[in-house]
Formats: sequence, structure tokens, C-alpha cells
Amino acid sequence: MPDVEKTFENSSIVKADPYMRQEEHATTVLFVVKIGPDAYKDQVKFPGGAWCKAGDFVLVRTYSGTRFKIYGKEFRLLNDDQVDAVVQDPRGLSRA
Repeated sequence: MPDVEKTFENSSIVKADPYMRQEEHATTVLFVVKIGPDAYKDQVKFPGGAWCKAGDFVLVRTYSGTRFKIYGKEFRLLNDDQVDAVVQDPRGLSRA
């Protein structure tokens, strides 16, 4: 998951830790580390093949996926049908 900014946009006001955690959990843009061997194999759901690949930034629904941490860094495990779109440049994107 991308790191959350520690201050509010265009200010020096620092976000509280609970707010930071909530923002991390609610993020909708994720970085694809790896695609599993069975992802996008369903020809009915994905007649055009995979929607994304390792190294892409993807758009997902808020709070989607299974969250877990490795050495303090949060990751998410998603099903292939939970990816809504590939994002070319994630900078500036935020939840509405």
C-alpha cells in the first residue's frame, strides 16, 4: 500500500495516529507486488485476460482485500475480480 502523508494537504497540520490508520485502511489505490498463478484464469469473467500485472497501481473499492503486515508494513491480498482499474499515475488520487 502507498504510504499516507503525515500532514494534511497544503498545510503543516500533523494527522493523528488513529486518523492515519483509518486513511491507510480506506485507501483505494494499491501497488501490485505479485499476481497469483490462478488469477484471471476464468475465461467467462476475464475473456480479455488479466487486467493488471506486477508493478501496476490499481484502483480498488474502499476496505477491500485481506489486510496483513510483514515487518510492520501493511499489505493486502485481493481477488482478481476486486481490481476495478489500472492507474497510470496514482499521485493526487484520493477517495471522494
